[in-house]
Amino acid sequence: MDEGGEPLRLREKAYASFTRHLLARDVRPGQFVSQRELVALTGLPLGAIRELVPRLEAEGLLSTIPQRGIQIAHIDLNLIRDAFQFRLFLEKEAIALFTVSASDAVVAKLRREHEDMLARGLAEELAPEIVEQAQAIDWNLHDTIIDAVGNEIIAKAYRVNSIKMRLINQERFRIDGRVVPVMREHLAILAAIESREPQKAVDAIAEHINNARALALKV
Repeated sequence: MDEGGEPLRLREKAYASFTRHLLARDVRPGQFVSQRELVALTGLPLGAIRELVPRLEAEGLLSTIPQRGIQIAHIDLNLIRDAFQFRLFLEKEAIALFTVSASDAVVAKLRREHEDMLARGLAEELAPEIVEQAQAIDWNLHDTIIDAVGNEIIAKAYRVNSIKMRLINQERFRIDGRVVPVMREHLAILAAIESREPQKAVDAIAEHINNARALALKV
């Protein structure tokens, strides 16, 4: 069967299912799992899981430990430093381009989302589902900036690193209790974008990412 057939679809379904369960914390960083446990987790055949494992190893999302089995990526200081450095490299270049190419309408929409969430955060104690919305707004800004580059290689590499960043986020510095400062930092980034001066935007996003990095390394 050709590359567009069922085997490819199963591999992609297995990858999507695994990463979804990973981010939902159904499996945890550092946890050991077997291939059959991954079959049960994803609901996909053993063959698809066997093909999935090398891809996840190559992406640094798990590793095979002799005599012990498959271990989900462990959140340690090296992973945190590497993931943040990679993110900083990509986002600084991406936001420089975004600052001169993004439409006023796109930027205005992002601003409205952030201002609305900031107003809620200042006015009330946020329920868990609203905090989740705030987290989605947070991630969407960064994804929008990267996607605007229009480079599939960059987008794919960023998405893999984004999974690691979200694992770090869950383990080290969740947005709970930080909605207001995060929205304010993002609004500073958007103000820099609105200036249409790339260096201002680069400086703003670098400050934001370095603040998050400091929080992750502090714990």
